[in-house]
Amino acid sequence: MSENETQLGETDTPEKASAAEQTAPAASQHSASAAAEPAPVSNDDAEALSNDADAAERDEPSTEGATDEGDIAADYLEELLDIVDLDGDIDIEVRGGRTYVSIVTEEDGEELDDLVGDRGEVLDALQELTRLAVLTATGERTRLILDIAGHRDQRQAELKEQAESAIAKVKDRGEDEHMEPMSAYERKIVHDFVAESGLISESEGEGKRRHVVISPA
Repeated sequence: MSENETQLGETDTPEKASAAEQTAPAASQHSASAAAEPAPVSNDDAEALSNDADAAERDEPSTEGATDEGDIAADYLEELLDIVDLDGDIDIEVRGGRTYVSIVTEEDGEELDDLVGDRGEVLDALQELTRLAVLTATGERTRLILDIAGHRDQRQAELKEQAESAIAKVKDRGEDEHMEPMSAYERKIVHDFVAESGLISESEGEGKRRHVVISPA
């Protein structure tokens, strides 16, 4: 899963999440201003590039330290699960030098729903807190991706379906199509789908109204 917009900015960062976020470990008390400047990216408008919450996934990140940051993230998340008294296993995977950490359960996953939120807001907040925990421990920014109970995979399938519908409308009518507001991470997924179709996309709007606009090539 990947994204065309830079990390830790704009108000794509979720609203107050839930009691689960409020009880997260002490790493959340550190200031996110310690993060380094985001890497340059392309394929979105200038404001998105300077402010969006996720760095471009087409960059080739270094593999150095990926395993260590996964272990740090896992320790942090295990402490969180203990605090909120939830059971879950933590899987760590490194793909292309980027760390993917997943909290999974042998059950149907409903017990982890509170850590995901209605539209993934809590999950996005926990991802930022986990990244901050890694930053605090290593002194280096991370583009680690956190998933809980397979939410991101399920959401990616939904986004692909929405993007395909919007792309079909643009090709049929020859007019711009505005998609629903979504997070920087989700917009990156849509941008990739649009690029594969041969059309053009960019992000428009401010804060929670920021969304993808698909245009004819």
